[in-house]
Amino acid sequence: MCLVSACENNSSSTNNADNVEAVVNRPGPEIGIDDDDIAGVVTSSNGPEAGVWVIAETNAFETTRYAKIVSTDNQGRFVIPDLPKETYQVWVRGYGLVDSEKVDVMPGNIVRLQAEIAPDSATAAKIYPAAYWYAMMRLPQQEELTHLPGGMNQYLFWMKNRSCIGCHQLGNLATRTLPEGYGVGEPTEIAWSRRILAGQAGMHMLMDISNVGSVAFKYLADWTDRIAAGELPSSVPDRPAGIERNVVFTVRDWSNPKSYMHDLSGTDRRNPTVNAYGPFYGSPEYSTDEIPILEPVNNTAKNYVAPVREENTPTTADDPVIAPSPYWGTDSNSNLEVN
Repeated sequence: MCLVSACENNSSSTNNADNVEAVVNRPGPEIGIDDDDIAGVVTSSNGPEAGVWVIAETNAFETTRYAKIVSTDNQGRFVIPDLPKETYQVWVRGYGLVDSEKVDVMPGNIVRLQAEIAPDSATAAKIYPAAYWYAMMRLPQQEELTHLPGGMNQYLFWMKNRSCIGCHQLGNLATRTLPEGYGVGEPTEIAWSRRILAGQAGMHMLMDISNVGSVAFKYLADWTDRIAAGELPSSVPDRPAGIERNVVFTVRDWSNPKSYMHDLSGTDRRNPTVNAYGPFYGSPEYSTDEIPILEPVNNTAKNYVAPVREENTPTTADDPVIAPSPYWGTDSNSNLEVN
């Protein structure tokens, strides 16, 4: 493969998607690729789309979902390199755009992808980073924080660095909205207090929010109410530019929907050659007793059940569910209230 900024030669391919113009025996974008690359150009009604993401993803691997993500250059060109030999769904996402239709492409092909301009600012904002939405939350007045020894500093410490944000991506769609059925006929503050109690982690979340007190519910409710009324982030994120466009993201979804990983380890940062190409070991914290293990070379995953000295050692699965999760009910791993 070659870098997008230094590609040459032409290639050709065919595909069966309406929004991909087949490149067959005609000049294509000046991109040279290997048999394990997918390349092409992204255009819209505005012309070439620079700094948008092109995603190739597949569920062909039994235990992992695999995706690679790259950015386009100033001419709308891209190269998705070094893909395992499978059929990929390829699509485009970018600020100011609507997510494109997904089309089937095999490595070794060059494609032309048609992007669609977002019809309005509300549609465009749906894919803004979560932080842009979370930044809309208003701050309490100083007189509302007299119960906190640290005042505003303590409030900001917990709301920006600890508490909910330690586990959840506050500002994503799941957190800037409320689950269906929450708060019907009640103030939104009540809906938020109900959300905090959901699932096995309810007690932990309640303890965290207690570090700032009920004033947090007032401003969480104000935040989601304003968003529900149509308020949008005050600024528009910039598209990737410069060296940012050289980054290639490889994403693998593994483990299971009812557990999560707060961390993982694959090497020693003091010597990154340790365990080269070896497995990644997940740290699932409270969510499961199983240690999830990913094999990155063959894209397979498995679990290892950590042994305990005493057979009757309690786990978080034994924690009582204070209130059912809107997603998992009272299932034993229902602490994934939002993810």
